[in-house]
Amino acid sequence: MNESIWTRQPKATPARETLTREQIVRAAMEALDADGLTGLSMRKLAAKLGSGATSLYWHVPTKDDLIDLLIDEAWGEIDIPEPELAGWRSGLLLFAHSMRSTITRHPWLPEVMYTRPSMGPNAMAMGTRGLALIAAAGITGRNADFALGTLMSFVLGSTGGEVATREMARRGGQSVDQLAGEVLERTESIGDPIMRESARRRTTGDIDSMFYDSFTYGLELVLEGIASRLPHPE
Repeated sequence: MNESIWTRQPKATPARETLTREQIVRAAMEALDADGLTGLSMRKLAAKLGSGATSLYWHVPTKDDLIDLLIDEAWGEIDIPEPELAGWRSGLLLFAHSMRSTITRHPWLPEVMYTRPSMGPNAMAMGTRGLALIAAAGITGRNADFALGTLMSFVLGSTGGEVATREMARRGGQSVDQLAGEVLERTESIGDPIMRESARRRTTGDIDSMFYDSFTYGLELVLEGIASRLPHPE
């Protein structure tokens, strides 16, 4: 595994340098949110910032380093309450919905988050606060890691599928409702009546509401599963 920006000794900033790492991350986040990973390059970013490439590389030596910084910046947007304020279940509910909102704001996130380990300060804080909620439920040790991992995997998988669908529609110059109608039309030609009916349920009506309802239903299943493993089940 290559060395991480989080474990590398930072270089001293030259006295006349005015560009900051925070400015670089903010500009890169805007570029990614607008155009996705294909729209991000160190050369384009330097031009966006009106800076020379040398100045940019002084703060962020590689594109992998920039991705690490961006992932951690996104994790810092997630709201995770203290268990004393919300209780374990309401706290995890808020955590999951906040994580979903963060991913929908930054649809490139599922594509990159597993390419390198998240070791930044926001990722560490997110894990610590998430485990505190699990511990408040009475689950400790490896099972706490597994429970938190299950919750986060659900959110990433569910929301990752949603943002991928929205990106497919965007690339095709369609709304998600138009894309859903096209998918339904194609599915109608398939001979399996069970899957035709399933496709009708998932592609008719308000697609935004369908995504939300699907997420909340699945999240309740995950939380019920966690509750069933408590030392004193609810």
